[in-house]
Amino acid sequence: MSDTYAQPAAHPLRWRILGFLGVAQLMLILDVTVVAIALPHMETDLGLSRATMTWVVSAYTLTFGGLMLLGGRLADLLGAKRIALTGLLVFTAASLVTGLAGSSGVLLGGRIAQGVGAALLSPSALSLVVGLFDGEERNKALGVWSALGGGGAALGVLLGGLITAGPGWPWVFWINVPIGLVIVVTLARMLPRAVAAAPGGRLDALGALLVTASSGSLVYALIHAGDQGWLTATTGWLVLAAAVGYLAFVAWQRTTRAPLMDVRLLARRPVATGTFLILMATALTVAVFFLGTFYFQHERHYGALPTGLLFLPVALLTMAGANLTGKALGRFGARPLAVTGLLIAAAGLILPAVAMHPAVVAISLAVTGAGTGVLFVVASATALGQVAPHEAGIASGIVSTFHEFGASLGAAVVSSVAAASLVAQTLSGFRGGFVVFAVIAVAAAIVAAVLAPRRAA
Repeated sequence: MSDTYAQPAAHPLRWRILGFLGVAQLMLILDVTVVAIALPHMETDLGLSRATMTWVVSAYTLTFGGLMLLGGRLADLLGAKRIALTGLLVFTAASLVTGLAGSSGVLLGGRIAQGVGAALLSPSALSLVVGLFDGEERNKALGVWSALGGGGAALGVLLGGLITAGPGWPWVFWINVPIGLVIVVTLARMLPRAVAAAPGGRLDALGALLVTASSGSLVYALIHAGDQGWLTATTGWLVLAAAVGYLAFVAWQRTTRAPLMDVRLLARRPVATGTFLILMATALTVAVFFLGTFYFQHERHYGALPTGLLFLPVALLTMAGANLTGKALGRFGARPLAVTGLLIAAAGLILPAVAMHPAVVAISLAVTGAGTGVLFVVASATALGQVAPHEAGIASGIVSTFHEFGASLGAAVVSSVAAASLVAQTLSGFRGGFVVFAVIAVAAAIVAAVLAPRRAA
Protein backbone atom coordinates (compact mmCIF):
# COMPACT_ATOMS: atom_id res chain seq x y z
CA MET A 1 0.00 0.00 0.00
CA SER A 2 2.88 2.36 0.74
CA ASP A 3 4.07 2.10 -2.88
CA THR A 4 0.76 3.57 -4.04
CA TYR A 5 1.51 6.83 -2.25
CA ALA A 6 5.24 6.92 -2.93
CA GLN A 7 4.75 9.75 -5.44
CA PRO A 8 1.68 11.72 -4.28
CA ALA A 9 2.39 14.54 -6.73
CA ALA A 10 2.13 12.29 -9.80
CA HIS A 11 -0.83 13.19 -12.06
CA PRO A 12 -3.42 10.38 -11.88
CA LEU A 13 -4.15 10.62 -15.62
CA ARG A 14 -0.52 10.88 -16.74
CA TRP A 15 -0.50 7.68 -18.85
CA ARG A 16 -3.76 8.62 -20.53
CA ILE A 17 -2.36 12.07 -21.26
CA LEU A 18 0.75 10.45 -22.72
CA GLY A 19 -1.48 8.46 -25.06
CA PHE A 20 -3.22 11.56 -26.40
CA LEU A 21 0.02 13.53 -26.69
CA GLY A 22 1.57 10.55 -28.47
CA VAL A 23 -1.22 10.45 -31.05
CA ALA A 24 -0.76 14.19 -31.62
CA GLN A 25 2.99 13.75 -32.09
CA LEU A 26 2.36 10.82 -34.45
CA MET A 27 0.22 13.10 -36.64
CA LEU A 28 3.14 15.49 -37.00
CA ILE A 29 5.53 12.69 -37.97
CA LEU A 30 3.06 11.05 -40.37
CA ASP A 31 2.57 14.34 -42.21
CA VAL A 32 6.14 14.14 -43.52
CA THR A 33 5.76 10.72 -45.18
CA VAL A 34 2.00 10.25 -45.60
CA VAL A 35 2.20 12.94 -48.30
CA ALA A 36 4.79 10.98 -50.31
CA ILE A 37 2.28 8.48 -51.71
CA ALA A 38 -0.26 11.23 -52.44
CA LEU A 39 2.15 13.52 -54.33
CA PRO A 40 1.60 11.99 -57.81
CA HIS A 41 -2.17 12.39 -57.34
CA MET A 42 -1.76 16.00 -56.18
CA GLU A 43 0.42 16.61 -59.23
CA THR A 44 -2.35 15.38 -61.55
CA ASP A 45 -5.27 17.14 -59.81
CA LEU A 46 -3.60 20.50 -59.18
CA GLY A 47 -1.10 20.57 -62.07
CA LEU A 48 1.91 20.84 -59.77
CA SER A 49 5.38 21.42 -61.16
CA ARG A 50 8.36 19.35 -60.01
CA ALA A 51 9.59 22.24 -57.83
CA THR A 52 6.17 22.66 -56.22
CA MET A 53 5.95 18.94 -55.42
CA THR A 54 9.27 19.23 -53.61
CA TRP A 55 8.04 22.24 -51.65
CA VAL A 56 4.96 20.28 -50.53
CA VAL A 57 7.42 18.25 -48.43
CA SER A 58 10.03 20.92 -47.73
CA ALA A 59 7.69 23.79 -46.79
CA TYR A 60 6.39 21.71 -43.90
CA THR A 61 9.69 20.28 -42.69
CA LEU A 62 11.56 23.59 -43.04
CA THR A 63 8.98 25.53 -41.02
CA PHE A 64 8.71 22.71 -38.50
CA GLY A 65 12.48 22.45 -38.01
CA GLY A 66 13.25 26.16 -38.26
CA LEU A 67 10.72 27.23 -35.63
CA MET A 68 10.94 24.23 -33.28
CA LEU A 69 13.46 25.79 -30.89
CA LEU A 70 11.36 28.96 -30.85
CA GLY A 71 8.32 26.83 -29.98
CA GLY A 72 10.23 25.26 -27.11
CA ARG A 73 11.22 28.69 -25.83
CA LEU A 74 7.59 29.88 -25.99
CA ALA A 75 6.58 26.84 -23.93
CA ASP A 76 9.09 27.91 -21.27
CA LEU A 77 7.87 31.52 -21.29
CA LEU A 78 4.10 31.02 -21.51
CA GLY A 79 3.51 27.48 -20.26
CA ALA A 80 3.69 24.19 -22.13
CA LYS A 81 -0.05 23.46 -21.92
CA ARG A 82 -1.02 26.76 -23.54
CA ILE A 83 1.50 26.43 -26.38
CA ALA A 84 0.73 22.73 -27.01
CA LEU A 85 -3.01 23.39 -27.37
CA THR A 86 -2.38 26.45 -29.56
CA GLY A 87 -0.03 24.47 -31.79
CA LEU A 88 -2.53 21.62 -32.13
CA LEU A 89 -5.32 24.04 -33.06
CA VAL A 90 -3.13 25.72 -35.69
CA PHE A 91 -2.07 22.35 -37.12
CA THR A 92 -5.68 21.11 -37.23
CA ALA A 93 -7.01 24.26 -38.95
CA ALA A 94 -4.11 24.21 -41.42
CA SER A 95 -4.84 20.55 -42.23
CA LEU A 96 -8.43 21.49 -43.13
CA VAL A 97 -7.25 24.32 -45.42
CA THR A 98 -4.57 22.15 -47.07
CA GLY A 99 -7.10 19.44 -47.91
CA LEU A 100 -9.41 22.04 -49.45
CA ALA A 101 -6.61 23.46 -51.62
CA GLY A 102 -7.54 24.02 -55.25
CA SER A 103 -4.24 25.58 -56.24
CA SER A 104 -0.55 25.18 -55.50
CA GLY A 105 -0.46 28.48 -53.59
CA VAL A 106 -3.13 27.42 -51.09
CA LEU A 107 -1.54 23.97 -50.78
CA LEU A 108 1.89 25.40 -49.91
CA GLY A 109 0.39 28.01 -47.60
CA GLY A 110 -1.43 25.28 -45.73
CA ARG A 111 1.76 23.21 -45.44
CA ILE A 112 3.65 26.20 -44.00
CA ALA A 113 0.85 26.75 -41.46
CA GLN A 114 0.98 23.05 -40.56
CA GLY A 115 4.71 23.46 -39.95
CA VAL A 116 4.07 26.42 -37.62
CA GLY A 117 1.55 24.37 -35.63
CA ALA A 118 3.93 21.41 -35.46
CA ALA A 119 6.80 23.62 -34.26
CA LEU A 120 4.61 24.87 -31.39
CA LEU A 121 3.16 21.47 -30.50
CA SER A 122 6.11 19.07 -30.63
CA PRO A 123 8.55 20.64 -28.11
CA SER A 124 5.81 21.71 -25.71
CA ALA A 125 4.26 18.21 -25.79
CA LEU A 126 7.65 16.68 -24.96
CA SER A 127 8.03 19.22 -22.14
CA LEU A 128 4.66 18.10 -20.74
CA VAL A 129 5.73 14.44 -20.88
CA VAL A 130 8.95 15.21 -18.99
CA GLY A 131 7.01 17.18 -16.37
CA LEU A 132 4.31 14.56 -15.83
CA PHE A 133 6.66 11.64 -15.20
CA ASP A 134 9.59 11.06 -12.88
CA GLY A 135 12.26 8.43 -12.29
CA GLU A 136 11.85 5.08 -14.04
CA GLU A 137 8.38 6.05 -15.26
CA ARG A 138 9.92 8.95 -17.17
CA ASN A 139 12.33 6.58 -18.93
CA LYS A 140 9.43 4.36 -20.01
CA ALA A 141 7.40 7.35 -21.19
CA LEU A 142 10.31 8.73 -23.20
CA GLY A 143 10.87 5.28 -24.70
CA VAL A 144 7.29 5.27 -25.95
CA TRP A 145 7.76 8.80 -27.28
CA SER A 146 10.94 7.88 -29.15
CA ALA A 147 9.35 4.78 -30.68
CA LEU A 148 6.80 7.00 -32.43
CA GLY A 149 9.53 8.46 -34.63
CA GLY A 150 10.88 5.21 -36.05
CA GLY A 151 7.57 3.52 -36.75
CA GLY A 152 5.68 6.68 -37.68
CA ALA A 153 7.69 7.54 -40.78
CA ALA A 154 7.24 4.14 -42.41
CA LEU A 155 3.62 3.83 -41.24
CA GLY A 156 2.91 7.12 -43.01
CA VAL A 157 3.66 5.69 -46.44
CA LEU A 158 1.37 2.69 -45.87
CA LEU A 159 -1.40 4.89 -44.44
CA GLY A 160 -0.97 7.33 -47.32
CA GLY A 161 -1.53 4.50 -49.79
CA LEU A 162 -4.71 3.35 -48.04
CA ILE A 163 -6.18 6.86 -47.86
CA THR A 164 -5.19 7.99 -51.35
CA ALA A 165 -6.54 4.80 -52.92
CA GLY A 166 -9.76 5.18 -50.91
CA PRO A 167 -11.37 8.58 -50.26
CA GLY A 168 -8.58 10.51 -52.06
CA TRP A 169 -5.49 12.62 -51.30
CA PRO A 170 -7.31 15.50 -49.49
CA TRP A 171 -8.09 13.03 -46.72
CA VAL A 172 -4.41 12.60 -45.85
CA PHE A 173 -4.89 16.11 -44.40
CA TRP A 174 -8.56 16.01 -43.40
CA ILE A 175 -8.08 12.94 -41.22
CA ASN A 176 -6.11 15.21 -38.86
CA VAL A 177 -9.15 17.44 -38.25
CA PRO A 178 -11.47 15.22 -36.17
CA ILE A 179 -8.52 13.60 -34.40
CA GLY A 180 -6.98 16.99 -33.61
CA LEU A 181 -10.24 18.44 -32.26
CA VAL A 182 -10.87 15.44 -30.00
CA ILE A 183 -7.33 15.67 -28.60
CA VAL A 184 -7.60 19.45 -28.02
CA VAL A 185 -10.85 19.11 -26.06
CA THR A 186 -9.58 16.12 -24.07
CA LEU A 187 -6.17 17.59 -23.19
CA ALA A 188 -7.70 20.96 -22.24
CA ARG A 189 -9.60 19.12 -19.50
CA MET A 190 -6.92 16.60 -18.48
CA LEU A 191 -3.73 18.64 -18.40
CA PRO A 192 -2.78 20.48 -15.21
CA ARG A 193 -2.84 24.28 -15.24
CA ALA A 194 -0.07 25.80 -17.33
CA VAL A 195 2.96 27.07 -15.40
CA ALA A 196 5.68 29.01 -17.18
CA ALA A 197 9.14 27.55 -16.58
CA ALA A 198 10.92 30.83 -17.30
CA PRO A 199 8.42 33.69 -16.92
CA GLY A 200 9.57 37.10 -18.04
CA GLY A 201 12.31 35.75 -20.31
CA ARG A 202 13.26 36.97 -23.78
CA LEU A 203 12.30 35.47 -27.13
CA ASP A 204 14.93 35.11 -29.87
CA ALA A 205 12.73 35.75 -32.93
CA LEU A 206 15.73 36.99 -34.95
CA GLY A 207 17.58 33.72 -34.40
CA ALA A 208 14.57 31.71 -35.61
CA LEU A 209 14.24 33.96 -38.67
CA LEU A 210 17.93 33.62 -39.57
CA VAL A 211 18.10 29.83 -39.34
CA THR A 212 14.79 29.30 -41.18
CA ALA A 213 15.59 31.79 -43.96
CA SER A 214 19.09 30.36 -44.43
CA SER A 215 17.76 26.82 -44.71
CA GLY A 216 15.05 28.00 -47.10
CA SER A 217 17.67 29.64 -49.31
CA LEU A 218 19.73 26.43 -49.41
CA VAL A 219 16.72 24.25 -50.23
CA TYR A 220 15.60 26.68 -52.94
CA ALA A 221 19.11 26.56 -54.43
CA LEU A 222 18.98 22.77 -54.59
CA ILE A 223 15.52 22.75 -56.18
CA HIS A 224 16.50 25.49 -58.66
CA ALA A 225 19.58 23.49 -59.68
CA GLY A 226 17.37 20.70 -61.02
CA ASP A 227 15.93 23.00 -63.68
CA GLN A 228 18.67 25.56 -64.31
CA GLY A 229 21.88 23.66 -63.51
CA TRP A 230 24.14 23.13 -60.52
CA LEU A 231 26.83 25.63 -61.57
CA THR A 232 24.66 28.63 -62.47
CA ALA A 233 25.15 32.03 -60.88
CA THR A 234 21.72 31.93 -59.25
CA THR A 235 22.43 28.62 -57.56
CA GLY A 236 25.79 29.92 -56.35
CA TRP A 237 24.32 33.13 -54.95
CA LEU A 238 21.57 31.24 -53.11
CA VAL A 239 24.11 28.87 -51.53
CA LEU A 240 26.28 31.85 -50.56
CA ALA A 241 23.27 33.61 -49.01
CA ALA A 242 22.53 30.48 -46.98
CA ALA A 243 26.15 30.27 -45.77
CA VAL A 244 26.16 33.95 -44.76
CA GLY A 245 22.85 33.48 -42.98
CA TYR A 246 24.14 30.50 -41.00
CA LEU A 247 27.28 32.42 -39.99
CA ALA A 248 25.12 35.37 -38.91
CA PHE A 249 22.97 32.97 -36.87
CA VAL A 250 26.01 31.53 -35.07
CA ALA A 251 27.37 35.02 -34.37
CA TRP A 252 24.01 36.20 -33.05
CA GLN A 253 23.61 33.14 -30.80
CA ARG A 254 27.01 33.86 -29.23
CA THR A 255 26.16 37.49 -28.45
CA THR A 256 22.45 37.62 -27.59
CA ARG A 257 21.40 37.35 -23.94
CA ALA A 258 18.65 34.81 -24.69
CA PRO A 259 19.99 32.53 -27.45
CA LEU A 260 17.70 30.13 -29.25
CA MET A 261 20.44 27.47 -29.38
CA ASP A 262 23.63 26.93 -27.42
CA VAL A 263 25.88 26.60 -30.49
CA ARG A 264 28.77 25.56 -28.25
CA LEU A 265 27.07 22.18 -27.94
CA LEU A 266 27.64 21.62 -31.67
CA ALA A 267 31.38 21.93 -31.08
CA ARG A 268 31.27 18.80 -28.92
CA ARG A 269 32.18 15.70 -30.86
CA PRO A 270 29.27 13.47 -29.70
CA VAL A 271 26.64 16.14 -30.38
CA ALA A 272 28.19 17.05 -33.75
CA THR A 273 28.24 13.37 -34.72
CA GLY A 274 24.66 12.81 -33.63
CA THR A 275 23.32 15.81 -35.56
CA PHE A 276 25.25 14.78 -38.67
CA LEU A 277 23.91 11.23 -38.49
CA ILE A 278 20.30 12.31 -37.90
CA LEU A 279 20.58 14.68 -40.86
CA MET A 280 21.85 11.83 -43.07
CA ALA A 281 19.27 9.33 -41.76
CA THR A 282 16.29 11.55 -42.56
CA ALA A 283 17.72 12.72 -45.89
CA LEU A 284 18.22 9.11 -47.00
CA THR A 285 14.77 8.11 -45.71
CA VAL A 286 12.95 10.88 -47.57
CA ALA A 287 14.99 10.21 -50.73
CA VAL A 288 13.98 6.54 -50.62
CA PHE A 289 10.30 7.37 -50.14
CA PHE A 290 10.40 9.99 -52.91
CA LEU A 291 12.19 7.79 -55.46
CA GLY A 292 10.20 4.66 -54.62
CA THR A 293 6.82 6.40 -54.72
CA PHE A 294 7.36 8.07 -58.09
CA TYR A 295 9.07 5.05 -59.65
CA PHE A 296 6.21 2.69 -58.79
CA GLN A 297 3.39 5.15 -59.60
CA HIS A 298 4.87 7.20 -62.47
CA GLU A 299 6.92 4.59 -64.28
CA ARG A 300 5.16 1.32 -63.37
CA HIS A 301 1.67 2.82 -63.01
CA TYR A 302 0.98 1.01 -59.75
CA GLY A 303 -1.89 2.33 -57.67
CA ALA A 304 -1.45 4.13 -54.36
CA LEU A 305 -2.43 1.09 -52.29
CA PRO A 306 -0.02 -1.42 -53.95
CA THR A 307 2.73 1.20 -53.66
CA GLY A 308 2.00 1.66 -49.98
CA LEU A 309 2.07 -2.08 -49.39
CA LEU A 310 5.47 -2.31 -51.11
CA PHE A 311 6.79 -0.05 -48.33
CA LEU A 312 5.67 -2.44 -45.58
CA PRO A 313 9.03 -4.34 -45.68
CA VAL A 314 10.75 -0.95 -45.36
CA ALA A 315 8.87 -0.32 -42.11
CA LEU A 316 9.64 -3.78 -40.75
CA LEU A 317 13.37 -3.67 -41.59
CA THR A 318 13.71 -0.11 -40.29
CA MET A 319 12.31 -1.18 -36.93
CA ALA A 320 14.39 -4.36 -36.96
CA GLY A 321 17.56 -2.39 -37.64
CA ALA A 322 16.73 0.02 -34.83
CA ASN A 323 15.96 -2.79 -32.39
CA LEU A 324 19.16 -4.72 -33.08
CA THR A 325 21.22 -1.53 -32.83
CA GLY A 326 19.74 -0.68 -29.45
CA LYS A 327 20.96 -4.05 -28.16
CA ALA A 328 24.39 -3.87 -29.82
CA LEU A 329 25.31 -0.25 -29.11
CA GLY A 330 26.73 -0.84 -25.66
CA ARG A 331 28.90 -3.70 -26.89
CA PHE A 332 30.27 -2.33 -30.17
CA GLY A 333 30.10 1.44 -29.71
CA ALA A 334 28.87 4.22 -31.97
CA ARG A 335 31.54 4.36 -34.68
CA PRO A 336 31.35 0.83 -36.16
CA LEU A 337 27.55 0.82 -36.04
CA ALA A 338 27.26 4.24 -37.71
CA VAL A 339 29.61 3.17 -40.49
CA THR A 340 27.80 -0.17 -40.86
CA GLY A 341 24.39 1.52 -41.09
CA LEU A 342 25.55 3.93 -43.78
CA LEU A 343 27.22 1.16 -45.81
CA ILE A 344 24.07 -0.99 -45.60
CA ALA A 345 22.07 1.98 -46.88
CA ALA A 346 24.59 2.53 -49.67
CA ALA A 347 24.39 -1.14 -50.69
CA GLY A 348 20.63 -0.92 -50.89
CA LEU A 349 20.68 2.31 -52.89
CA ILE A 350 23.13 1.02 -55.50
CA LEU A 351 20.99 -2.03 -56.43
CA PRO A 352 18.66 -0.18 -58.86
CA ALA A 353 21.70 1.08 -60.78
CA VAL A 354 22.43 -2.57 -61.59
CA ALA A 355 18.85 -3.54 -62.49
CA MET A 356 15.94 -1.08 -62.50
CA HIS A 357 13.21 -3.68 -61.93
CA PRO A 358 10.24 -3.42 -59.50
CA ALA A 359 11.42 -6.39 -57.41
CA VAL A 360 14.96 -5.02 -57.24
CA VAL A 361 13.72 -1.54 -56.28
CA ALA A 362 11.49 -3.02 -53.55
CA ILE A 363 14.48 -4.94 -52.12
CA SER A 364 16.61 -1.79 -52.44
CA LEU A 365 14.15 0.27 -50.38
CA ALA A 366 13.93 -2.39 -47.67
CA VAL A 367 17.72 -2.80 -47.35
CA THR A 368 18.15 0.97 -47.18
CA GLY A 369 15.49 1.09 -44.47
CA ALA A 370 17.49 -1.37 -42.37
CA GLY A 371 20.54 0.91 -42.67
CA THR A 372 18.65 4.07 -41.70
CA GLY A 373 17.08 2.22 -38.74
CA VAL A 374 20.62 1.72 -37.42
CA LEU A 375 21.44 5.41 -37.94
CA PHE A 376 18.43 6.77 -36.06
CA VAL A 377 19.38 4.90 -32.88
CA VAL A 378 23.12 5.67 -33.09
CA ALA A 379 22.40 9.36 -33.78
CA SER A 380 20.14 9.83 -30.74
CA ALA A 381 22.34 7.80 -28.38
CA THR A 382 25.49 9.62 -29.46
CA ALA A 383 24.08 13.15 -29.35
CA LEU A 384 22.13 12.80 -26.10
CA GLY A 385 24.06 10.16 -24.18
CA GLN A 386 26.87 12.39 -22.93
CA VAL A 387 25.23 15.74 -22.16
CA ALA A 388 24.54 17.04 -18.67
CA PRO A 389 20.95 16.78 -17.40
CA HIS A 390 20.41 20.55 -17.69
CA GLU A 391 21.55 20.41 -21.34
CA ALA A 392 19.34 17.49 -22.37
CA GLY A 393 16.43 19.67 -23.47
CA ILE A 394 18.38 21.93 -25.80
CA ALA A 395 20.43 19.01 -27.16
CA SER A 396 17.21 17.14 -27.93
CA GLY A 397 15.87 20.26 -29.65
CA ILE A 398 18.99 20.50 -31.81
CA VAL A 399 18.68 16.86 -32.86
CA SER A 400 14.97 17.30 -33.67
CA THR A 401 15.72 20.44 -35.70
CA PHE A 402 18.35 18.66 -37.80
CA HIS A 403 15.91 15.78 -38.25
CA GLU A 404 13.48 18.08 -40.07
CA PHE A 405 16.22 19.89 -42.01
CA GLY A 406 17.49 16.52 -43.23
CA ALA A 407 14.05 15.77 -44.66
CA SER A 408 13.98 19.15 -46.44
CA LEU A 409 17.44 18.70 -47.95
CA GLY A 410 16.78 15.09 -48.95
CA ALA A 411 13.60 16.05 -50.81
CA ALA A 412 15.29 18.98 -52.55
CA VAL A 413 18.34 17.02 -53.72
CA VAL A 414 16.46 13.93 -54.87
CA SER A 415 13.88 15.90 -56.84
CA SER A 416 16.60 17.83 -58.65
CA VAL A 417 18.70 14.75 -59.44
CA ALA A 418 15.65 12.76 -60.56
CA ALA A 419 14.09 15.71 -62.43
CA ALA A 420 14.31 14.00 -65.83
CA SER A 421 12.18 11.06 -64.67
CA LEU A 422 9.67 13.25 -62.86
CA VAL A 423 8.81 15.29 -65.96
CA ALA A 424 9.29 12.63 -68.68
CA GLN A 425 8.99 8.88 -69.21
CA THR A 426 12.62 7.90 -68.64
CA LEU A 427 14.43 5.84 -66.04
CA SER A 428 17.65 7.87 -66.14
CA GLY A 429 16.57 10.29 -63.42
CA PHE A 430 15.48 7.56 -61.03
CA ARG A 431 18.68 5.60 -61.63
CA GLY A 432 20.74 8.77 -61.12
CA GLY A 433 18.89 9.53 -57.88
CA PHE A 434 19.69 6.12 -56.41
CA VAL A 435 23.35 6.39 -57.46
CA VAL A 436 23.81 9.90 -56.06
CA PHE A 437 22.40 8.94 -52.67
CA ALA A 438 24.49 5.76 -52.62
CA VAL A 439 27.57 7.95 -53.11
CA ILE A 440 26.34 10.33 -50.39
CA ALA A 441 25.90 7.39 -48.01
CA VAL A 442 29.44 6.14 -48.69
CA ALA A 443 30.88 9.64 -48.19
CA ALA A 444 28.93 9.95 -44.94
CA ALA A 445 30.34 6.58 -43.80
CA ILE A 446 33.87 7.95 -44.29
CA VAL A 447 32.98 11.07 -42.29
CA ALA A 448 31.43 8.92 -39.54
CA ALA A 449 34.53 6.73 -39.39
CA VAL A 450 36.56 9.85 -38.54
CA LEU A 451 34.05 11.89 -36.55
CA ALA A 452 32.09 9.37 -34.49
CA PRO A 453 33.36 8.51 -31.02
CA ARG A 454 34.17 4.86 -30.43
CA ARG A 455 31.56 4.55 -27.73
CA ALA A 456 28.11 5.98 -27.08
CA ALA A 457 26.88 6.43 -23.53
